[in-house]
Amino acid sequence: MGPKAKKSARKKKITKAERLKQLQEEEERRQKEEEEARVKHEKEEMERLERQRIEREKWHQLEAKDLERRNEELEELYLLEECFPEAEKLKRDTRLLSQWNHYIQCDGSPDPSVSPEINTFISLWKEETNETLEEVIAKSKLVLNLIEKLRLLLLQTPSYDLEDKTIIQYRGSILELQELLHLKFNVATERLLRQASTLADLDSGNMEKVIQDENVTLYVWANLKKNPRYRSVRFSETQIRFEIPRILATSGIAIRLLHTHYDHATPLRPVSASLQGHTATVTHFVKDEVQKGEAEISKELQEEYKQQECESVSVCEEETKVEEQGDIEVQMSFVQEESEATKCKLEMKLLSEAVFAAQLLLIENANEKPCFCEDNEVDLCQFTTLGGVYHLDIFELPPQCKPMKGWMIVEILKEGLQKYIYPPESTEDFETENAFPPIEVTLEVQENVIFFEDPMVARWDAEGKHWQTDGISNVLYQSEERLITFSLETFGPVTLIQDTHINMPFQSWELRPLDVNKVLLTVTTVFTEIQIQIKENLCMLASVKVDNKKHSSTLEGRWMTPISLILALKETGLNIFPTGHSHFYVVINHKEPLVEIKAYRQLALLSSAFAFGWSKWNVECSSKKVIVKLREHLTEEEPVQDPNWTLLMFSGDRAQRLKINENSETFSEALKEETEFHSTLYHLVKDFASKEAMEKIRSSKCQFIDSVCYMLLSTRLLSYS
Repeated sequence: MGPKAKKSARKKKITKAERLKQLQEEEERRQKEEEEARVKHEKEEMERLERQRIEREKWHQLEAKDLERRNEELEELYLLEECFPEAEKLKRDTRLLSQWNHYIQCDGSPDPSVSPEINTFISLWKEETNETLEEVIAKSKLVLNLIEKLRLLLLQTPSYDLEDKTIIQYRGSILELQELLHLKFNVATERLLRQASTLADLDSGNMEKVIQDENVTLYVWANLKKNPRYRSVRFSETQIRFEIPRILATSGIAIRLLHTHYDHATPLRPVSASLQGHTATVTHFVKDEVQKGEAEISKELQEEYKQQECESVSVCEEETKVEEQGDIEVQMSFVQEESEATKCKLEMKLLSEAVFAAQLLLIENANEKPCFCEDNEVDLCQFTTLGGVYHLDIFELPPQCKPMKGWMIVEILKEGLQKYIYPPESTEDFETENAFPPIEVTLEVQENVIFFEDPMVARWDAEGKHWQTDGISNVLYQSEERLITFSLETFGPVTLIQDTHINMPFQSWELRPLDVNKVLLTVTTVFTEIQIQIKENLCMLASVKVDNKKHSSTLEGRWMTPISLILALKETGLNIFPTGHSHFYVVINHKEPLVEIKAYRQLALLSSAFAFGWSKWNVECSSKKVIVKLREHLTEEEPVQDPNWTLLMFSGDRAQRLKINENSETFSEALKEETEFHSTLYHLVKDFASKEAMEKIRSSKCQFIDSVCYMLLSTRLLSYS
């Protein structure tokens, strides 16, 4: 650049005045922009406040409208929910009918609920002393049936219909039958062992006996040869095996494995103090109210009768005595009919309240966790025994039968069958410390039981009356072969245990109509998918999937009462039913009991025409609200892949549709456009349901609604998903 150009550039340099002017213009522009932004913000704020005011006003209008019709809606709901006391009355009739059917059947079996009958049965059976094992096993079917009847009576009869003395009677009969049955197995085993020498195997010289039945499998081995090299005892055609030490191989002993597919070792679970108190309160409340109501009705009847009589006398003074008497009789008849209707209405109201209180007990959480003193004691609130009990016993071989002049002579010991103590209480007379090593045992696991993890082994502590895990080592579970091997320090009852809550919390659930008064409940857990069909007063296991593969179960296709199915599923390891203590062992989505129970009752009312399902937003809302997804479902087609679900939120006294859907990014309780609040889910659904759907709901049978509600209360899907 030349000198002239440089000079020209210097001349173009901005002067101070120009710089000030630029700054002033920029300041004015900034102020103008700020003013425009302020005006815009004020306008937007005013618009926002106006929208809020309109929304608030609209909200208040909706609340006022909801409040205005609340009583009417709750009255209608009360009439609909009369299905629950109606179902209870039918269940009472069924219980009475079963007693009558047993009476007229005259098959010789006792009615376990009648104390004299069951006591006579027990006394007569005690007197029978020469039964074989086959005869005892055959009789055990009847005994187990009686125990099951008593067990179901305790579970199915509502607390307000059971007196304390009745509970004590039933539980006492159960314990007596259990103890007598086990005693009979011991007596019959002794009789068998006295004949061991006559039943000895030609090859080994020892006796082996296997008896299999649907409820019991019995294995008995008698060591007649006392061969020190015969250390492995294996029952032919089974995988059952014992590795015994030299001391047993050279002793006159018998080994018995009595595998009962039921568990009579675990004590009957006591009723907790809080539950007992609650039950007693409900029972006394119902009885007091009935007595009070009957007294009021009686008083009203007397007053009305006196009033009617006085009116009749004053009006009919000039009439004949015959006419006067006729009028009084007609009026008395009318008053009595009216009082009967009033009494019936009162009884229905009281029964409805009692049923509600009994349902509430099903979802009540215990306040305190049960405490256990022993370190190795099995917490039966946390773990469940599965596959029955393996009674492992070593007996001293009794004196054998001897043939003499065409007779069989046998010495019968007064003390009966004696257990061989292993290891002995005193080991001073024995040379080495390792003379009594643990006995290795291999057992077959019951086929119809599912273990989602390797089972633990527990042994029965006869003194402490509990299961414990010490004294057991080297546990190996072969899931494909269904065999479990372990080392046991001393013989006694042994069982397999699994975490009670292994399938909790649930991942999702769905309740879908199949037909009139028939629905399908699907519960999906980490390990399994369980489908249960419910129709009228019965339930059935429809299918089980384990690791997304179909799993066959002996329970499939068998219709039974809800309580019977729940017990059967628990006994096979398919436990999806929380207890009052489960919240101590599972992280749950806690919901207020009153909100939860009202939701289940109303979902059951709607279940014949609407499908319901798990919503991820149920975790996001407070404990005083529940959220479910819903869609109308009138035909029995397969579930749609991506159905159009509606989200409902319910707080016990208010139901609303939500603006968000299952795929929304954030949670909001905003009301869906052009929808209203209602006091019940029934009336909310009524706003958008088809006429056909509402007809199906109103025509649903009371037993069906009650069964669906019971299954929802038992699974507690809203808290445990």
